[in-house]
Amino acid sequence: MQFTNIRNLLAKTALLWIVIIISCLPVLVSCGDDPESADKSALPAGPESFTFFDLGKATRLTDDVRSDLSSRLGRDAIAGRSILDLEINYRGFIKKYFPELAALNQQLNFPTGERVEHNTIKLMYRYSQKKDVPFELVELIFSDYTRTPILFKIAFKTDEANTIQTLQEKYGQPEEIYWNEDGGKSMFWKKTGDVLIVSRIPDRFGKIEYQIVIYFVDNLKKLIDTERKEKEEKEQQRLKTGQKAF
Repeated sequence: MQFTNIRNLLAKTALLWIVIIISCLPVLVSCGDDPESADKSALPAGPESFTFFDLGKATRLTDDVRSDLSSRLGRDAIAGRSILDLEINYRGFIKKYFPELAALNQQLNFPTGERVEHNTIKLMYRYSQKKDVPFELVELIFSDYTRTPILFKIAFKTDEANTIQTLQEKYGQPEEIYWNEDGGKSMFWKKTGDVLIVSRIPDRFGKIEYQIVIYFVDNLKKLIDTERKEKEEKEQQRLKTGQKAF
């Protein structure tokens, strides 16, 4: 009888440990995840707009993202604080056709033309064709506050990869702007507040070049708002310091 009681007790103890281990498995798996991956999954998805190599408005620039871009586009050049000009095609283009972008550009730059640097990260790729990617120049600009994209520029001379057709198939028929008698034309899409513009740009010899620009408008607004608050805080701090000086 005593032996039976001991055996029953051992069985109950073993069952209890099995239950405890199973209940702890989700925690153990979570703790074993890569911190960067967990951070990515914690990002709010939100409505997506336009993407370039899977980079969208909610994508954060990480070492893994940069490594993936290098494998696709070749070695990058990186720049920190720099000017941020939203203008394309010719001076006054966005004011005429995209007044909201022109208003943002005015907030980013002084009317006098004085150099204004912003807290951004710019990745530049000039040798993408060595990777069999049909782009002459790629510039990807991110906010250094949120590390999310604010402006993408992609330039190429010939549309060998049918890039424009691909955009039309993905986003539907664009609206069109004819702005130059020599072939200057822009097509654009708007989605969840963001803007994608493809332009045919004639040079002085009549040759056509192409440029794709993606404006992540909400992220641009966040950059402007954050810089404004940061400037106000610094001004308040200087004011307090001056008052305490005497």
